[in-house]
Amino acid sequence: MKNVKKIAIMGHGVVGSGVAEIFLGNHQNIENKTQVSSEIKYILDLRDFPGLSYSDKFIKDFNLIANDDEISVVVETMGGLNPAYTFVKTCLEKGKSVVTSNKELVAEKGAELLSIARSKNVKFLFEASVGGGIPIIRPLSQCLAANNILEINGILNGTTNYILTCMIRDGVSFEDALAQAQKLGYAEKDPSADVLGLDACRKICILASIAFSKHVYPKYAHAEGITKITLKDVEYAKAWGGAIKLVASAKLLENGKVALETSPAFVSSENPLSSVNDVFNAAFIKGDAVGDVMLYGRGAGKEPTASAVLSDVIEALNSTDSGLALNWSDCDYDITEPYENLKNRMYLRVSGSDLCGLDKVFSEREEVGAVCGECAFITPAISYSELAAKTEQLAALGISVDAAIRVLDI
Repeated sequence: MKNVKKIAIMGHGVVGSGVAEIFLGNHQNIENKTQVSSEIKYILDLRDFPGLSYSDKFIKDFNLIANDDEISVVVETMGGLNPAYTFVKTCLEKGKSVVTSNKELVAEKGAELLSIARSKNVKFLFEASVGGGIPIIRPLSQCLAANNILEINGILNGTTNYILTCMIRDGVSFEDALAQAQKLGYAEKDPSADVLGLDACRKICILASIAFSKHVYPKYAHAEGITKITLKDVEYAKAWGGAIKLVASAKLLENGKVALETSPAFVSSENPLSSVNDVFNAAFIKGDAVGDVMLYGRGAGKEPTASAVLSDVIEALNSTDSGLALNWSDCDYDITEPYENLKNRMYLRVSGSDLCGLDKVFSEREEVGAVCGECAFITPAISYSELAAKTEQLAALGISVDAAIRVLDI
């Protein structure tokens, strides 16, 4: 191991600091596995971090990384689209492999950055962008490469899963569960990306792009969060025989389009996803040859995410090719099926002074529970456009739809 490969880390937040700490702490083990001598040369951050054993490595000028030919692998853990996109693109164009945990960057710019990496014969790797510490990108792109992927359903956001677990297990409201998640550091001060479903939506777009070989952009995907979930709905889900989870779904349709949806769902207790609790995540993948595969583990956190980042760093250090298995083509048009056409069985909770009119609109239904002036039931499979029309019919009869949640059928 004569030549020392130099690494740069961009961003010293939760994940970036974890990458530096684990790399330095497990350095000998990493060198043994890669058979490559390596070291961190730069850590880019605008803040100062005095008193660390590696404080001498901090810089504030990105150009030092971009223009240093000794740097062969760059780790991006800044998050967000800008300046991460510009920095990552520049590094790839200069022939440096890039490893990132940034799901927004990959979901928006993945096809372009992969194309640049191929043209420069370097790697653009992002195992930590979807499942945190769960290995999912590599299994999907390589281990299951012989399969036609038919469907993916996943609990891909630890914050919302923790909140829903608190509501289910402890009977606390959404607001109180969110406050608890923020106190424990599971939720940001501004939790909107999590609780509105945007984070999980970006992650399912990445998985769909890998599975179906075309870039699926988040702007074309339907995302709905958990802010409207009430304890009433949680209790009705229990009575039905399941739990409410925020599920991100992608399914290849016969017409070649992708049915993509991120939203709360009733999940039967017979489905393994129903027992995924707290900050744990899971992905349920269906392949035409392998059948059902489930990947499970901690979806977030400093050490698990940093572990996934470093697995990519090890691959980049130890590999001489650009990793063609991780590849999808760009798409300048919407390949997703219109949301209003998607069909699911639906849980509806309705109220009104006279519910007799229900039979006129939903003559076939599976009743979950009823109290005075309120009824909860499961509909047959119905499209969202049909549901909207039936909601109007109910309104004309004086019946209000107070909750509508899809039922996950896998």
